[in-house]
Amino acid sequence: MRLDESAGGQSRIREDDYIEGAPELIVEIAASTASYDLHDKLRAYRRNGVREYLVWVVLEEEFRWYVLEEGEYRQQEPEAVGCLSSPFFSGLALDVKALLAGEMGQVLTRLQEGLGQ
Repeated sequence: MRLDESAGGQSRIREDDYIEGAPELIVEIAASTASYDLHDKLRAYRRNGVREYLVWVVLEEEFRWYVLEEGEYRQQEPEAVGCLSSPFFSGLALDVKALLAGEMGQVLTRLQEGLGQ
């Protein structure tokens, strides 16, 4: 996901329709590639200034949401209700407990509440 440059985003769409610069948020699902996603990609994204990196580590049944602060990634801890939230995309929150339990209705409800829909 990316924010438009006019809204403070760090990437832009060039005249030839290619994106230049890093997006604000990258989301990945990691199963057999978890080691690669949590080490090599994490370093590459940090080096390129990706502000947030969310990884669903399938085999460990966990979500890791990293936020770039002062050049280093800090892994967020879920709120008391079990949600992880974006500091850059206002209202974007993931109900981790509900998602892992397969309660997609609850996941959608939480997203809609946060986004004001």
